[in-house]
This record gives sequence, structure tokens and C-alpha cells, in this order.
Amino acid sequence: MSPNNDSLRVGIIGMGNMGALHARNILEGKVPRMHLSAAYSSKALNLPNASGVKSFTDYRALIGSGEVDAVIIATPHYSHTEIGIAALEQGLHVLVEKPISAHKADGEKLIAAHQGRKGQVFGAVFNQRTDPFYQKIRSLIQSGDLGQIRRVNWIVTNWFRTETYYSGGWRATWEGEGGGVLLNQCPHNLDLLQWMFGMPQSVRAFCQWGRYHRIEVEDDVTAFLQFPDGMTGVFIASTGEAPGTNRLEITAELGKLVLENSRLHFTRNATEMSEFSRTSAEAFAAPATTEMEIPVDGQGEQHIGILKNFAAAVLEGEPLIAPAAEGIYSVELANAMLYSTFTNQTVELPLDAQAYEHQLMKLIAESPKRR
Repeated sequence: MSPNNDSLRVGIIGMGNMGALHARNILEGKVPRMHLSAAYSSKALNLPNASGVKSFTDYRALIGSGEVDAVIIATPHYSHTEIGIAALEQGLHVLVEKPISAHKADGEKLIAAHQGRKGQVFGAVFNQRTDPFYQKIRSLIQSGDLGQIRRVNWIVTNWFRTETYYSGGWRATWEGEGGGVLLNQCPHNLDLLQWMFGMPQSVRAFCQWGRYHRIEVEDDVTAFLQFPDGMTGVFIASTGEAPGTNRLEITAELGKLVLENSRLHFTRNATEMSEFSRTSAEAFAAPATTEMEIPVDGQGEQHIGILKNFAAAVLEGEPLIAPAAEGIYSVELANAMLYSTFTNQTVELPLDAQAYEHQLMKLIAESPKRR
């Protein structure tokens, strides 16, 4: 289906929190080149300005209706793969919510369905890539302005959730979500981690199942990462800590960069730390430093920015901010952290997708919360 050059007809599949958010943004005119034509759920009809939106009770009927040029998939995790493949095979452009799939093997199937389809745009909703803070950090890393990165620590525990959040439905079960904080809240952070620093070569993680909530999946994670160039990392996440923290600290040869509380601060070394260590004649000396605030403006367009970019990619060929194929990396990191805990050992990457899928299916089969 080829859209005209002025507008992209979109159908939303899944009208939960995220689907409804996308629908509102489109219906309120915040994405000028998108037109919401259809939705898989009658909930869309209750939104303002939704009089022209057609409601479907079967996503396959929506996909084959001829009413849409593209679909946004905002359903529970496991269904992303099936719905995404069906939409791609119908020739539609596809934008899928995070995570692109619940586990790596499914993610690979979804990505494979897009291969060879050069005319189809396939994106993922990693809206935090629009955040100027993360864009600036990535730029500093890629330009070499920080020198070689030695260590990254990211504490992201400001995802606090109550027991009520987890009550009922598909959340916080192996069968419903495929995990907890790593599959629901942290795909954004894990995507940014690999987007800025690349993929680690190994992961050793310690996940705790229901530490703070009566759930069977992880709500607390501490992971150690080793990268091919010798860089190390620590990633800590939780939905049970209040007040939480979101602090990204990067130690590099030319200083320390810290992002916290919407402030990017750089303590710059006058000399690379390793060079200073090798050449200084003093036992307790350290490189001279300069303190500086790196100015960053705003938080970016977030979800609206992703929708605008998706429309521009379809209508004009603009490069995607977040190609769906890159979504496999955050899924793999989440799976690897869980698998490391299941097996009580370090997991080498690339992750054995079939081995992890087997472990996950076993957990689903044995779960007392299986629906």
C-alpha cells in the first residue's frame, strides 16, 4: 500500500496505555502527516476527534482492510511477533512498541520477515533516542572527546510501581510479559546502553524474583557487563525503590561524565588518566581537572518525535531514528540477564536464542500463574 505524499493512513493495533497515547497524539494533530484511519479496539472511538476512525475486532481484518498504509503495534509483548509478521507480509509499514518481541528467537523471526522488503519501513518506538541528553552523550563518545571509555555505571531505579500496578491481567508473568522490569520498563535503558556503548561480550546478572512485589518475575536487577575493548559496566534496575535514582556515570580517559536530574556534568582531566599514571613521578598525584556543565536543551519530542520520523521515513525516505532491527539488542540484553540468573553463570554474547526460549517455555509451563 503506497500512501500519497501528504498523509500516512495509520491503524493502531492495541489500545492500552501506549496505543491510546499514540491515538491521542495523532487525533490531536500533533503528528500532522499522520491520519488515524483504524484501530483494533473500540476504545479508540471514545477518544475526541475519533469520528472517522474505523473499529475492528480482529487485527487481521484491520491489516487486510485496505484502510491503512501502516500499523502501530501496541499489544502485549508476545503478540508483537505474530502481528508484525502478518502486517509486513500484507505489505504495510510497521511501527512496533518496545520490546519488539519477548525473547530473542521471536525477535529474529520478526526481523527476518522484513528482510528483502526494501520499500517497507519497519521502526521501533524507542522514544528516548530523541532525548538531547542521550544524543549529546552518544556524540561525545563517538567524537572521542571523552577518550577511551573505561567504565559505565547506570543506576535506574526510578521505575517505582505499586502492587496495584501488577494486579491481574498479563503483567508480571512469564506467560504474559516474558519478564518484569527488564522487559517492561528497561527496554528503553537497555536500548540506549547499546546505542551509546555497543553490545557487551558477556553478562553476569543477579535478578531477584518478586523482591518487592508479589510477582513471579524480576523486579530487581544488578548486572555486570564486559565489553570487547576491556570496558566494564554495571547496570542496576528496580521497580521497588522509592525514591528511585536515575544516574548514568561514565569514566573515560579524559574524565568523568555524569547525567543525573536533567544535568550533564563533565569533570575533565587535563591529561589522560592512564598517561598521567605512567608518567607522573609523584605517588599520590592525580590529573588536574576542570569542572564544566554541558548545556542541553529540553527532553526532545519523545513519542511524537518517533511518530513524525516514522511518517517522514515512509513519505520521504528519511532515516529512522530507531530501526526495528536494532530492537533485537535490548531484547538480547534483557534475556541474557535473566538467563545468567537462571543458570547462575556468566552468559557469553551473542545469546543462544533457542536455549533461552527453551528456558522461558519451561518457566511458563511450570508457573502457578499460568492463565
